[in-house]
Parts: sequence; C-alpha cells; structure tokens
Amino acid sequence: MTDKKIPYLLALTPILFLIVLLFVNFEIYDDVLDGANQLALLLSGSLAAIIGVYYGSKWDHIMEGIGESIKSIVPAIIMLLLIGSLAGTWLISGVIPTMIYYGLQIINPKIFLFATAIITAIVSIATGSSWSTIATIGIALLGIGTAIGLPLGLIGGAIISGAYFGDKMSPLSDTTNMAAAISGVDLFDHIKYMMYTTIPSFIISLILFLCIGFYFTSDISSMQIDEALDIIADKFTITLWLLLVPTAVIFMVIKKISAIPALFFGTLLGGIFAILFQPDIVIEVSGSQLTSISSYYKGVINSMIGDVNFTNINASINDVFNIAGKNRSDLLKSGGMYGMLSTILLMFCAMIFSGSVESTGLLSRITEPIVKYAQNTGSLIATTACTCIFFNITTSDQYMSIVVPGRMFADTYKEKGLAPENLSRTLEDSGTVTSVLIPWNSCGATQSAVLGVGVLAYLPFCFFNLISPLMTIAYGYFGIKIKEIHSA
Repeated sequence: MTDKKIPYLLALTPILFLIVLLFVNFEIYDDVLDGANQLALLLSGSLAAIIGVYYGSKWDHIMEGIGESIKSIVPAIIMLLLIGSLAGTWLISGVIPTMIYYGLQIINPKIFLFATAIITAIVSIATGSSWSTIATIGIALLGIGTAIGLPLGLIGGAIISGAYFGDKMSPLSDTTNMAAAISGVDLFDHIKYMMYTTIPSFIISLILFLCIGFYFTSDISSMQIDEALDIIADKFTITLWLLLVPTAVIFMVIKKISAIPALFFGTLLGGIFAILFQPDIVIEVSGSQLTSISSYYKGVINSMIGDVNFTNINASINDVFNIAGKNRSDLLKSGGMYGMLSTILLMFCAMIFSGSVESTGLLSRITEPIVKYAQNTGSLIATTACTCIFFNITTSDQYMSIVVPGRMFADTYKEKGLAPENLSRTLEDSGTVTSVLIPWNSCGATQSAVLGVGVLAYLPFCFFNLISPLMTIAYGYFGIKIKEIHSA
C-alpha cells in the first residue's frame, strides 16, 4: 500500500488509460487477441506501478502482488490446456461428430436456442460447472447450431445463458458456495433466495430465445441435412458408444471429482476411443503412412497439441448448406493446446494489471467512496451490483468480484437491517454472471477461446447474464423479496 493518499482521479488513470487503449485496438485490429489487448493491459499495469511507486509503494511489494494475482489463475490455465486437448481427442475419436450427427436429427431449428439453454442449464446444475458444460456439451451444440445456419454469437449466447444459470443454482458450484460463505449465509438458504431473481431472469431469457427461434427463417432443407449427415458418416464411425466419453466426464463432475482430473480423464478416454473407433483418422492426423503403435500415439498427441482441421469435410458441409465467404465455418476443427495460448497470454497480462492496481492501493482508493453513496436499500443493492461489475472489469477475476464487494458491504447491510441473503444474492446476480461478458476477464477470455466466438459477438445474446444484474437492482428499488434481519 502507498504511504500517501493518492488523488482520486489519478487513481482512476490506469483504468481510463486501459479503456482508451482497448477501444483503439478494437477499431484498428481485426483480432485483438493476437496481442494488442495483451499489450494494453501491460502498459496500463505499468502506469499503475509508476503511480504507486511515486506515492510510496515498494517495488518488491508490487511484484509480490502481481505474483499472487498470477498464482490465482493457475487452475484456470490448466483447465484451458486440458479443454484444448480434450477438444482435439473428442474430434478425432468421433465424439463431437457423433453429437452433431444425432443433434441435427433430433433438434428442431425453431426451438434450437430454447433447447440449447435448457440443456446447458440442466448439465450445469448437475455438474456445478459452467466451464465444464461449455467445454463439452457447449461445443457440440455450437456445431449443431452452426450447421443449422444460426449466427455464432446467438448460439454462444444461448449456451452461456443456460450454463451460467445452472452454475448459479447448483450447490456444487464454487462461486455459489463462495458467495454464501463470504456473506455468512447457509448454502441452501442462499440458493433458495436466489430463485426469486434468477428464475424470472432465466424465464425471460428462454422466451427471448424462443421468439428469436420462431422468427429465424432457416433456408436449410431436410435434404441438405441428410447430405451433411452422409458426409459426416462417410468420414467417421458414428455410434452411440462414443457418447460414453462425455457421459463419463459429466458423471465424474457430478460425483464431486474436481474438473481438472475429470477433464484429463476425458481427454485420455477420447484418445483411447479414437484408436478403437477411428483408427484411420488417427493415422491420418499422425501424418504417417504406416499403421503402428507409434503412429497411433503420434496421432493422439498431435490432436491434443495442435490444429486438427478436416478441411475437405468442412468445405463439403459449407457447400451443402450454401455457406460462403466470411460466413464459412470450420465445423470439424480443433486448435488443441496451441489454440489456447493467446487466451492464456491475455489472462497473464490481465493478472499483471490486476496485481499492479491492487498492490499499489489504487483499487482500494477507487472503491473507498463508493460505499458512501449507498443511502437506501435500492441504492445499496445497485452500488453492490455495480461494484461487482467494476471488479470484474478491473481485476479480471470473478472470484475477486465476489470476495471484495462481499467484504466491503457486509457491515453496511447489517447496519441497514438487511439480512445477508440480500448481499449473497446480489454478489451472484452481478458478479458471477457478468464475468463472462468482459473480454479480458479470465471467464470471458476462456469461454471465447473454447467456443471460438468473440466476447463482443455473443455478449448481446447472453440474455440471462445481462438481465440478472438489472433484475436484482429492480428488486432492490421496488422492495421485492428484500429480507430483513430477524424477519420470518
């Protein structure tokens, strides 16, 4: 922390500087993940460090803060690498093609978005993890929606809306447990109280997806779908046995096995099933002409590490659906671990910025006067919600957006006679769900990389994530389901 009090506007400078750079990058670069935004975060973090040192912060303390910040995302980085490798083995094993194959036959295009949100919500409630849900079922649903002809951003919004609803309502979710613990609320009381805002938000989201689905006119005929199915079946062995792989991963997470070992097991299982069911494809990916143990090994490893793109099949499917130009999609493609590196770099740079701003005391200086503006119940809940979003933007971490505001406002809620359930609900309604809407937040960067859809592309269609904070603020101002201390 600094020895002297930093002027408020000066404390805001690194954040304002970051916003300007991000806007400039968005206007100039086609793909800001190539390095422009990473550099913007580093420059803004450097500015924060310079201000901090000038006002008395020790350099060693700043570096220690940055180190702690980076340390907090190590599990997320491991998960990202595993998700990349899992996508590769699930592609060459035929798991993803099989899910797409059967999904195209089952799901009606008119209700696809509605069904997608429901499916991801159910899986996420069962597993307690939006990340695992998006990385498994979400990828398959994205492929199905792409084949139907829906915009990628719209499909991504439906996937994320359902996954984050399930994540919030699951007693297995880490953020749900964290919000309850930091507020001093029983876990199931917290979930019960969240239902008042979360369920209406999700119902509105489902209605919107249903309306869009019926409004959407697909030019794709059943004959085109049959042609696409034939193309997939000609390349891959399609069998229900392959669905044992995602089923096993989901079962492990339901049984409270950590997501990291579950994803690792799913990756290995995908590799084994690839050798058993798609031996020719494994040999093809290996680049070898010989059928041998070493070729099988090389093929599986190649799928885990680097790009796998069945270019000819993707081109044929695009031609069947008359998809041309920039709209052409790579339905059967995986980037492997290498495909996650730009996202990991973004997360590293975001944590450097976060650690610098926090360790220099700039962040606490910025939030210091915020509590003073909360005069009544409505403004208190609105201020809490806005603070959670602010921390998602500045710290790039959803856990910080729950923990820090939870500590900041706990006493204020008690002083105003409000039960802690109000605080825990607001933390989730505004902290958990908005993290995925920030491009440089660990959640936004991860889900964008996993789905291959830019944050700004899916953001307008993440109806649940956008509605939730507005719903909790509305409840606060209108006095709906605001529990007071000692009330029944």
